[in-house]
Amino acid sequence: MQEDVVNTVLDRQDTLVLMPTGGGKSICFQVPTLAMKGVCIVVTPLIALMKDQVEQLRKRGIPAAAIYSGMHYREIDTTLDNCIYGNTKFLYVSPERLRTEIVIERVKQMTVCLLAVDEAHCISAWGYDFRPPYLQIAEFRQLIPDTPVIALTASATPDVQADILDKLALKSPDGGPPQIFRQTFARPNLSYSTILEESKENRLLRILQNVPGCAIVYVRSRKQTQHVAQWLTRQGISADFYHAGLTTQQRSEKQDAWIQDRTRVMVATNAFGMGIDKPDVHVVVHLDVPDSLEAYYQEAGRAGRDGQKAYAVMLYTNGDLENLRYRTEQLYQPVEMLRRVYQAVANYTAVPVGGGEFNSYDFDLSAFTNTFNLPPQETHYALKQLQLEGFIQLSENYYHPSRLALVLDNRQLYEFQVLNPRFDSFLKLLLRIYGGELFTDFITISESTLARAFLMNQPEIVELLEQLNQRNVVIYEKQKDKPQLTYLTPRYDAPTLPINLQELNRRKELAMRKVQAATLYTEHATQCRTRLLQAYFGEKPGEACGICDNCLKKKRSTETEALAVREKVRDYVALANGPGVSPKQLSYHFAQTDAETLAQTVKQMLAEEEIKYNKGGNLTLNQ
Repeated sequence: MQEDVVNTVLDRQDTLVLMPTGGGKSICFQVPTLAMKGVCIVVTPLIALMKDQVEQLRKRGIPAAAIYSGMHYREIDTTLDNCIYGNTKFLYVSPERLRTEIVIERVKQMTVCLLAVDEAHCISAWGYDFRPPYLQIAEFRQLIPDTPVIALTASATPDVQADILDKLALKSPDGGPPQIFRQTFARPNLSYSTILEESKENRLLRILQNVPGCAIVYVRSRKQTQHVAQWLTRQGISADFYHAGLTTQQRSEKQDAWIQDRTRVMVATNAFGMGIDKPDVHVVVHLDVPDSLEAYYQEAGRAGRDGQKAYAVMLYTNGDLENLRYRTEQLYQPVEMLRRVYQAVANYTAVPVGGGEFNSYDFDLSAFTNTFNLPPQETHYALKQLQLEGFIQLSENYYHPSRLALVLDNRQLYEFQVLNPRFDSFLKLLLRIYGGELFTDFITISESTLARAFLMNQPEIVELLEQLNQRNVVIYEKQKDKPQLTYLTPRYDAPTLPINLQELNRRKELAMRKVQAATLYTEHATQCRTRLLQAYFGEKPGEACGICDNCLKKKRSTETEALAVREKVRDYVALANGPGVSPKQLSYHFAQTDAETLAQTVKQMLAEEEIKYNKGGNLTLNQ
């Protein structure tokens, strides 16, 4: 299918490409770009994917660059200049960057041959990973009206596909619908299974012992990644853990060790896997039920990309399914909570009704929830909903607060405290507030909370942490800037906040439907799992895969039934062995038996000469 897509792009037509994970989507926009004059702008939400693809292209001698958060202004400036005056062929950007003044002004001077929108499902409110900045892409298109667009995704239901076409304004040159290419969602080499299992770790160990080679184990929490990896290591299996809380260097080292087969099993949250091209993963195990089948299909699809037999196994308990439903409901806070949080935001920022539009304010979530006695988790979800409703915007730093981890172990820390008494009470405070997890993981911290607890001002706390960081006692990743909360509208009176209840309920209902679909898939005991996935993604189900747990169960059941029927046929024919039994008599006698099973059994017995036809045309035993 790739060649057809490439030719369509070369004909400068808008194109939608639906290809499963590992289907080779990147080729579809990289190859035509190399045959055209100008630069391809690739929109993707994943920094790891950007960096990986840029590196892969450069290794092949193809000039590519990326712009992402954390880059210095001068570096961004130089990168964009190279797209205008240099020979850069690919520019990878996040959707948020398309709205920045520097990008808008420089794009006007560029020769842009193609706009590629990767992970295009993110533009759809029907999708599982909706990201509002994607909605700005259609507006960005107006800067380059004659440039064709290719939208790519691995998992999109019919609703999401329709939304992508609409929101990106994709069309053919004559104004009709664009070219749409769909690759089947069936993976003939991938065996799917779900197993109801209380002792997940023991079952995981058996799976890894039975299936040699490279593996990924997905879990929900960061803490669990480390726990499971350490447990597997104690069982003699080479394993490591990975999550978004690790430093960039740690993530890179762990990823490289796994890719180069120095580590066999990577235990990870869903932060792992995007953009990683390792074809020889033999098994992907989920120890938790994912929130949606889109997410599961993406993650499970990282197995068997080399076309060899591979396994995708989900281990679950009945409690897991209940927790999934409860957790999803918690994401959608009641309107009363939204109004309460909005009023608290107004009080915290001291903005009067009608004021504050486009003004930004320092926003410390920990201080905010403490000041107004708000539950942290529910408040976080309420703020995200207020952002989706378009009332406020939270800066990227809101999602990346300061983090801390201890470098020393217990004994080394004690020795340091004895030798450096001026840090002793502060280190004890850190352990009292954040606990022993500091020894094993990066913990999100609030300098203002520490300042109140230690009766010091915030700059002094920062100074203490930086000193400990310099002495290699802790790793202190300070927030670059304070999180900002921006009012996108004039401040409303909270009781009359115009919340779109219908939209709010629609989003919640959609999320619950996705949970329901994931639950149905997990618990289904008869239907072929590949067919279940095909139906969910709007593809007409093909033949049963023959290798998933349900197909194998059915096959074993059929074989058992055939053996029983064979035994009965033999006994019945033996009773009338003189004149024999006519096929009609046999059919009448076994009227309650499946006709196909009976016919195949008789064929098999004749082929193996267990029975034969006599001269009268009746069946007899072959003595």
